[in-house]
Amino acid sequence: MTVFKAYDVRGVVPAELDARLAYRIGVATGRFLGGGRIVVGRDARLHSPELSAALMHGLADGDAEIVEIGLVTTPMVYFAVEHLGARGGVMVTASHNPAEYNGFKICRQHAIPIGEASGLREIEALADAAGVPAGYECRPDGVVLESVLSSYVDHVLALAPAGPPHGLKVAIDCGNGMSAVSLTPILERWGREAGLQVERLYFEPDGTFPNHEADPLRPRNLQDLQQAVRRIGADLGVAFDGDGDRAVFVDDTGEPISSDLTTALLARHALQSAPGGRVLYDLRSSRVVAEEIERAGGVAEMCRVGHSFVKAEMRESGAIFAGELSGHFYFRFSPTLIADDGTAAFVSVLTVLADAQGARFSDLVRPLRRYHASGEINRRVSNIEALLTEIADRHRAAAIVSRLDGLYVRYADWWFNVRPSNTEPVLRLNLEADTREQMERERDALLDLITGG
Repeated sequence: MTVFKAYDVRGVVPAELDARLAYRIGVATGRFLGGGRIVVGRDARLHSPELSAALMHGLADGDAEIVEIGLVTTPMVYFAVEHLGARGGVMVTASHNPAEYNGFKICRQHAIPIGEASGLREIEALADAAGVPAGYECRPDGVVLESVLSSYVDHVLALAPAGPPHGLKVAIDCGNGMSAVSLTPILERWGREAGLQVERLYFEPDGTFPNHEADPLRPRNLQDLQQAVRRIGADLGVAFDGDGDRAVFVDDTGEPISSDLTTALLARHALQSAPGGRVLYDLRSSRVVAEEIERAGGVAEMCRVGHSFVKAEMRESGAIFAGELSGHFYFRFSPTLIADDGTAAFVSVLTVLADAQGARFSDLVRPLRRYHASGEINRRVSNIEALLTEIADRHRAAAIVSRLDGLYVRYADWWFNVRPSNTEPVLRLNLEADTREQMERERDALLDLITGG
């Protein structure tokens, strides 16, 4: 299976991705971007230094001027590309994947992502044609070292000029990923200025991920955080993925908050400073999201799943904010910089609590839990397109039948989306209904059809 995926490059090291291929991808990326200044950052995986060195050697041979920013989060690479006026950037990471994986997230000027529909296939072709010289595994001469941490912290804290409520208590699980790098100076500053108390879990970046996977969407990876929230009586908890572009929240009772509900909360807050603004939400999200956006005076717009699609739509539509069920939250930091950023989401949630005048996080979320969702359910399917056609035909009388992303069907009192995985023969089902009984009934009927197909 190719390491060139829909949104990035990712594979098992060294079976699928090694230093030789990293060099060739570096050459290809440098040439595709037309040379110039390119930012490179990396995560703490054990093979990231080797892959980063080979990548940079390839970038240099592809006529790039390299700015290395070291061990960082992916959002810090996005920020650095904009802050330094770079032609593009590469983050060496496999995000939430297990320790044996690694990869590259590539963006162009203004941190615009490069995916399969926006240049990644061209980079793949250039990499296939590139040769590999002796010494490819060595870091090249002339690399400029730069720290962007201080500037990045100021950039994120601009979202919360008043800071958090005084005396707030939070539990944070970094999953031994990279978010501790961006969070630590923020927590120290807010500890001094607002008495923020923090229970820190797994802050040490460790590419072996010794405590649990850095994937907060899996319930088992939230268990330590939930216990910490309850043990210390925290006002909320947050868990980050491996490269820090996603965040999943837990309320003051230790109950996980679905990321579409977090989108609704953050959208309402964003609309306070941008009345009438447009907010995007992915089509797997609860109806609550659109209802809350419109109630706050905003314009709600459904969009495809995937960060490259969301960011492109935000640029085209002028949207002020967006959120995905996967825990990606997208901020319009400036007219030219749109980025998904877990640390920024954390800062924004604390700002929501500051505006809530003493209300508990669970109090803010409870009114949003008014529908019943199935959660995402995956099933292996042999002929995905034929099955989607059959499901659409059976539901042709629905109020809305859309092929925006997979198949989206909406009735007055329930809806569902089935969409294919980008990497395997799997259909992903999300469904929501007014009552739990209806949700379970419609879910089971669809699963019977999917399994039979």
